[in-house]
Amino acid sequence: MANDAPAGGGFLIESTEPAAAFTPEDFSDEQRQTKATADRFMEEEILPVIKRYEQKEDGLARGLIRKAGELGLLSILVPEKYDGLEMNLTSQLLVAESLGEYASFSVTYGAHSGIGTLPLVFFGTDEQKQTYLSRMASGELLAAYCLSEPQAGSDALAARTTAKLSEDGSHYVLNGQKMWISNGGWADIFTVFAKVDGEKFTAFLVEQSFDGVKPGAEEHKMGIHGSSTTPLFLDGVKVPVGNVLGEIGRGHIIAFNILNIGRLKLGASCVGGSKTVISEAIRYAKERKAFGQPIAQFGAIRQKLAESAIRTFVADSVVYRTGGLIDQKLGKVSWEDPEAAKKMLGAIEEYAIECAIAKVVATEALRYVADEGVQVHGGYGFHQDYAVERCYRDERINRIFEGTNEINRLLTVGMLLKRAAQNRLPLMNAVMQLMAELATPVEDLAKGEGLEAEAALVARAKKVALVAAGIGYQKYGAQLEEEQEVVYAIAEIVIAAYSMESAYLRAAKIGGGKGGGTARDIVRVVSRELMGEISRNAEIVLANCLEGAKQQQYHSVLRRLSRYPLVDVVGARRRIADRLVEAERYAL
Repeated sequence: MANDAPAGGGFLIESTEPAAAFTPEDFSDEQRQTKATADRFMEEEILPVIKRYEQKEDGLARGLIRKAGELGLLSILVPEKYDGLEMNLTSQLLVAESLGEYASFSVTYGAHSGIGTLPLVFFGTDEQKQTYLSRMASGELLAAYCLSEPQAGSDALAARTTAKLSEDGSHYVLNGQKMWISNGGWADIFTVFAKVDGEKFTAFLVEQSFDGVKPGAEEHKMGIHGSSTTPLFLDGVKVPVGNVLGEIGRGHIIAFNILNIGRLKLGASCVGGSKTVISEAIRYAKERKAFGQPIAQFGAIRQKLAESAIRTFVADSVVYRTGGLIDQKLGKVSWEDPEAAKKMLGAIEEYAIECAIAKVVATEALRYVADEGVQVHGGYGFHQDYAVERCYRDERINRIFEGTNEINRLLTVGMLLKRAAQNRLPLMNAVMQLMAELATPVEDLAKGEGLEAEAALVARAKKVALVAAGIGYQKYGAQLEEEQEVVYAIAEIVIAAYSMESAYLRAAKIGGGKGGGTARDIVRVVSRELMGEISRNAEIVLANCLEGAKQQQYHSVLRRLSRYPLVDVVGARRRIADRLVEAERYAL
């Protein structure tokens, strides 16, 4: 891929041609083989031992992580120099999708190979990598990431864990407590964030064997029962100065960049979970009979299956479009380049907005799919003998992991405004230009055989997002970020616009501009659903930020922009359901 990728957040002010968007249909043979390896690992090693894993059988998780390491699943993003595969981010996302079939192991895997390993990959010294990284890539060492504290969750910089340099300058002494540590009871190596002298937020590599390191008792959780989640107590822990990760006082750079990757990987995992639940629901609906026929024949059930597939298609499109953008930005960067880590982190940070959106879209898609999966199963969906019961409980944490969805919504708008202020994104110029065009009549969209109307709706969705952001900024200026209800509504519009465009680009690419079969039906339904959400949230912004004639003027423009030709969504959903039931799985 070329490295002339568009700017992060630029989707709001730039148009993208379907051929330029990366979609699941673009996976390379190598990427498909990586996914097949992960699928086989799940089928042969993980699924047969789920009951044992749910009980946290001693040594089981560590053994499975070792097997994953033998297959190379722990080292996708690790440089070859340290026994890694040095593959691209999309390959890592595909593995995360496969492992999303069983959430507890997915959490164990993600906490180790993602947020546990990547801080060292991107910020470690050669000596640190020589000491730890190869052993982490093989699964010999199990890793964990320690950011949250009892009083510091979303506000990570409020951490109270301290680090004080010893008088002889040989080590730091860490004291404090970390909370909600995935792999906490099993890990050999922790990335711990603490404040040097109570002020400078810094990351440290802390071995479990160091004196004063003590994992707490396992938390009793609603879901992900098989994963280890504990507090971590640090009591006078002596950490060699050589184990400082990155620079003193720059721990936030590590924390936030790694979370960006974590959000995107979590999105991919949720896509895998959604596809699994859809398959479970279809199989049950075909087997379960009521009133003399399988319930898969009933319109109400088919609508649930179709809507589950629609939301999964959108999440799938968003996640892999974003992964493709990051890989495109990286271009041909090699770890042989002394600036490789810096360039890679720059590419990841560039698309922090898109990563936040992907996390929100995919986790909330799985929320819907899991809930309706239980509903399709009826009373059996409430029974632990059926996988959907576990999936329903397990999915709930996803909207809290890796920054809550509320935080990610606020960050989406906050980052857009920050980039505009830094002149990294000509957002305000686009807003001003659009404001001048609003008096131009908005023509009604014609219904055609292709996706012309849907393409036009994508363009209009972006216009509404720009208008809403502009109106909000005109009223509140730099204080807009403090008006969380308004920011939240703007974020919903931005997220919907990116989702709509991602789905449209994929469908258009599949069908050579006209959309192919099921994908075309999905995009026609979802573009109208999302346009409705966009309109409702824009009205919230207008009502709060404008009054009188000005409010009426913009409301009139909004109504015109939100109009679309009617589509028989009942018929479209029936065709989508036909395809699912025929395939007995998520399928296009």
